[in-house]
Parts: sequence; structure tokens; C-alpha cells
Amino acid sequence: MLRRELLAVRNTLTTDDMREAAAALAEHALELPELAHARTVAAYVSVGSEPGTLALLDALRERGVRVLLPALLPDNDLDWGAYAGEGSLARIQHGGRMALFEPVGERLGPDAVTEADVVLLPGLAVDGRGMRLGRGGGSYDRVLARLERAAARPALVVLLYDAEVVPHVPAEAHDRPVDAVVTPSGVRRFG
Repeated sequence: MLRRELLAVRNTLTTDDMREAAAALAEHALELPELAHARTVAAYVSVGSEPGTLALLDALRERGVRVLLPALLPDNDLDWGAYAGEGSLARIQHGGRMALFEPVGERLGPDAVTEADVVLLPGLAVDGRGMRLGRGGGSYDRVLARLERAAARPALVVLLYDAEVVPHVPAEAHDRPVDAVVTPSGVRRFG
């Protein structure tokens, strides 16, 4: 129910709303100390009405950061590839689901994410505890479990619109809180 409501609100955003939000989001994210010191960042390419990430990805690359982007595997797990600019992306249709922009070129394997200093997570909402509500596909639950198994401790940052910081999202025992949320109006830290 909550997912549907949040997606419905996102779908009312205009192109101008999304462009302004993406610029503000990138500006605030780039001020994060975790990103200032990161050598490798696992991120994603926003699709549809998701908060825009391309400006942020390009700014990180200009800083010399290695940016890893996901490629969806048939079992919903994620493989990773390096981002080398907008021209290094291909639009991939995954069955009846949404088309995603994925890196072309060498696949680095699902464990490549364990090398990241920061993982930028997509989501639909986050609550005051830092619990993130994803789209429900489980891809990032697998990523977070993989990080835990590898004893990797990257900073976990979710990128959202302001209205998506909510009082409460449903959480399960395996869910792990994020460290911070970046929205067009700023950064909020948890924990």
C-alpha cells in the first residue's frame, strides 16, 4: 500500500521538478564527508521518476572516484560494472519490469560491491530509524547481506525526495538501517 502511494506521488512530478531535485540532491550528496573521501562508490542510474543520479555520478567521476553501477541478474541479484560516463550505459529491458540503464563492458561480479566505501541506495522512503523501504524486488537486500557476510562496512546512503522521509516504514528482522538520507533539501543522519 505504502509503495503504491509513494510511487503515485512520484508520478505527479514534472520534468522541471525532477531536474531541480536532481541538481540539489547532487549538491548535498557531494558535501558528504563519506563521499569526499571515497575511492569507490557503488551507485545506480535513476529511472523514471526516481530522484536523478546522473549529475552526481558524473561529479564523482570528475573527482576521480571509481563508480560502480549495478546490472540486474535473472535471479534479481546484482552484478556490477564501472561507470565511464553517460555513453557507457545501455538501456536494458528486464522482462515485464522497468527498463534499467546498466554499464556496458566488463562485469566485475556480485562481490565487487564489497570494495565500495559508500553505497548509494535507491528507495521509496526512509523513516526516523533509518529503515529504508525499497521497491520490493529484494536486489538491495541481497547487496546488504553480501556486505555483512564480507564484513564490509561502507557508508549506506539512500537518495530520496523530501516527502519520502516518513514517520515509519515496515521493517523485517534482516533489514539494516542506512547511515544517512540525502534529499533535495539536505542530509539527515541516523544512528
